[in-house]
Amino acid sequence: MKRLMSSAARIVSIVAVLSVGVSLGAGIASAHMPYVLPTVFDVGKDDHVTVESSFAEDAFVPEVAMRDAPFHLLRPDGARGDVGPVTYLRDLSVFEADLKGDGTYRITTGQRAGRKATMYREDGKWVMRAENGGPAPAGATPVEVQSMTLADAYVTRGDITQGALKPVGTALEIQAVTHPNSISAGSAADFVLLFDGKPLAGADITLFRSAGVHDGRKIAATAKSDAAGRFTLKPDDAGTYLILARHRAAAPAGAETPWRSYTYTLAFDAA
Repeated sequence: MKRLMSSAARIVSIVAVLSVGVSLGAGIASAHMPYVLPTVFDVGKDDHVTVESSFAEDAFVPEVAMRDAPFHLLRPDGARGDVGPVTYLRDLSVFEADLKGDGTYRITTGQRAGRKATMYREDGKWVMRAENGGPAPAGATPVEVQSMTLADAYVTRGDITQGALKPVGTALEIQAVTHPNSISAGSAADFVLLFDGKPLAGADITLFRSAGVHDGRKIAATAKSDAAGRFTLKPDDAGTYLILARHRAAAPAGAETPWRSYTYTLAFDAA
């Protein structure tokens, strides 16, 4: 089995800087990433897995517990299932997911609506007001935006299956072409970036190494999605990785803000 160090060992070095009364998202910088991290990606014949979730600036180093997220799983046949009760600590959330049958399960935060902010267009790119700390430049038109976050990981009991890998078809997500539970160190893995079920071209993708917290090489690779939304990443070393993608777009009719800032992550373990 591919086992990771315990959550307790990972958080020993974290200094708590948030007060208990801070609401989720209110103090989270735009650089923070959501993630879900199972203790095991290949559970063998176990019938459950323990999962942690948080917002983090470094991959898998929890800083702010993810609250108000619709945590759930997708079973091997693609059907939605519930997870166990969530325990909320200050820096991470913990829950168990029951795996009743063999196959691959998607463990997910579900699409979570977060904080609202202001952004403006500068040099062809969207800039969040919080990113530079100053007012919008003269002539720029600020617009209201809400953060939307989604984090996934795949866990397999027995043999790998494909049903849970089917795209949901809404917001920003990554479709795994190479099964996440079969990725090996030194081998290329293929993915497709989607937005509302359609390929998203020209987006920047970043692959983070969990080991980078210790050796300083936090980013393992970068890529850009092609015209068909496809991109390829190669984890050089064995270990746990986090794929990050972001996208800003006009919000659907009836949304709380006219624009949304989407963040998606996919955690996997390279053997």
